[in-house]
Amino acid sequence: MTTFQLFLWIAAGALLQVALFLFISFWRHWSNFLYLKQKLAISTTPTVPQSAQEASTAHPTHIAAWKGIRNFRVERKVLEDSAGQVCSIYLIPEDGQPLQPFLPGQFLTFKLEIDTKGQGLKPVTRCYSLSDSPNEKYYRITVKRLTSPDPSRVAPGVSSNYIHDHVKVAAVLKALAPAGQFYMNANSEPVVLIGGGIGITPMISMLKWIFEHQPDRETWLFYGVRNTSELAMTSQLLEFARVHYTFQLHLCLSDPHAIEPDALELPFVHLHHVRADIQLLRRLLPLKAYAFYICGPSAMLQSLVPALVDWGVPQERIHFEAFGPASISRAIKAPSSRVSTSLIQAPAKLEINFSKSNKSAQWTSEMGSLLDFAEEQGISVPSSCRSGVCGTCQTKLSKGQVTYNTEALFEIEAGCCLLCISTPTTDISLEI
Repeated sequence: MTTFQLFLWIAAGALLQVALFLFISFWRHWSNFLYLKQKLAISTTPTVPQSAQEASTAHPTHIAAWKGIRNFRVERKVLEDSAGQVCSIYLIPEDGQPLQPFLPGQFLTFKLEIDTKGQGLKPVTRCYSLSDSPNEKYYRITVKRLTSPDPSRVAPGVSSNYIHDHVKVAAVLKALAPAGQFYMNANSEPVVLIGGGIGITPMISMLKWIFEHQPDRETWLFYGVRNTSELAMTSQLLEFARVHYTFQLHLCLSDPHAIEPDALELPFVHLHHVRADIQLLRRLLPLKAYAFYICGPSAMLQSLVPALVDWGVPQERIHFEAFGPASISRAIKAPSSRVSTSLIQAPAKLEINFSKSNKSAQWTSEMGSLLDFAEEQGISVPSSCRSGVCGTCQTKLSKGQVTYNTEALFEIEAGCCLLCISTPTTDISLEI
């Protein structure tokens, strides 16, 4: 055998090994794909309970929610970031009665009275996510001080600055019972949490619940901020990553010039100088049937949620909550179980009149709630919880009828409607 023939045999053997490796890899990938496709096809039940009864089954509760206002005393106040712009407040009930358990990811609605610009006390309603797992001792909320990009034109956050500057230990705050449709399910499926900015607060609650009740559950967290000065509750996240082997912590810094402290160079922290976007998720996440939970500014959700749908993630596995001036309920189609019969039977187009704004426009089913629709028309509507709890967006309905896509926890006045959870069934006129 000549040297050339030997070379050919060696080359042929190497090519055969490469071809065999590629075939085996493709076959494993294809088998996993077929398995996941079949699993998702036969799974018709949403991963998050859609009713209070289902929710109580997934996360057992034994104490009924209180009605109306309940007073809470501030037991502790703790700074949660290096810049002093995020603080946690620990609340205990003033009446000494047991706390109602909540679902990890839900919020408290506060009824505040704030003196704005020396004009006397005015009622302000705000919702803040519970940032701890359910326990019998206290509730915890975490609040970021909101500043104004242009103080001469736009006022800073009224409630957040009030809480930072004027709410001291022993102060009393008035709150409604825990509520909200954004919460962690009790399944064992792998989960991906994505928090933008102060949207990390419900993620902390979800993480603590998972580690206490499902420590073997595969969990990923992508935490996006501009730079390290905006990171909050970092010590808790680092401890989670150090202790729990099923948890992957990914910090996403969109500012390429940010300087990371030494703590972020630990081997169990993954650092990325990019936004928490779909490209990063597709590059890092293995092929599995994840449930996604996202909380952040509306701009982040407006891009990320549709991208997940385009990637092929089933809509019932995408759960999100936006903060800021607009929601993204039009980004994906609502599950059929939450669409009322009256909405299905409604005409394709309905005329919505905003009497005080002298505007009229046609509404169609893909345009979301009346609150979304009003904001789309450039009409500013006071709102807070966006889930039928606080009543801030209650508006006089002078003509027509609406239906609600979830149960209102706020007692609606006669002749009014809650814009955040309602859609029209006839032509209507709203006094805004």
